[in-house]
Amino acid sequence: MPDTMSDRYPELTPDAMTAEQRAVAAEIASGPRGSVRGPFLPLLHNPELARRVQALGEHLRFNTGFAGPLVEIAVLLTARRWTCQYEWLAHERIARKAGLDASIIEAIAGSRVPERMSADEAAVYAFCRQVNDAGSPDDATFAAARDRFGLAATLDLIALCGYYTLLAMVLNTADPALPDGAPPPLSPAGG
Repeated sequence: MPDTMSDRYPELTPDAMTAEQRAVAAEIASGPRGSVRGPFLPLLHNPELARRVQALGEHLRFNTGFAGPLVEIAVLLTARRWTCQYEWLAHERIARKAGLDASIIEAIAGSRVPERMSADEAAVYAFCRQVNDAGSPDDATFAAARDRFGLAATLDLIALCGYYTLLAMVLNTADPALPDGAPPPLSPAGG
């Protein structure tokens, strides 16, 4: 059975791409991501899916109104939930650059509740942790997020968890090499 991205979803060179794949790759590269990498390499094998996934991701990552550190809490919780090494490695760097406290990142990596968070961080953490662990937050956690952020933003939090679950599944299935030969940053699930 294939066990690497090159075996399961070979990276497409521009010469090997269809016109539609090239168009989607150009759209992705010209947007805020700046290039085609990570989950979008295997997704290009289905260009219409890649186009739609990219559009949703662009909204969720760059246009929700949540500050970068809050988005990254949701992403890191999801990467940890699925032990997605590539997603974790990419977003740990993004989270640090966005200013998320290292102690929060380390706690999530170790499947622990962070000891110190702002009220917004704690609300996002509790909500997204429950969405990832149970598929839905309990009533009190939902009410706390709704009252703090509003109904539209709670949908963005749910969508962030679902979107990054999709990307984690794509990445875990494609199993790309980690950038720069990095070792897997996460221990097995739960650890």
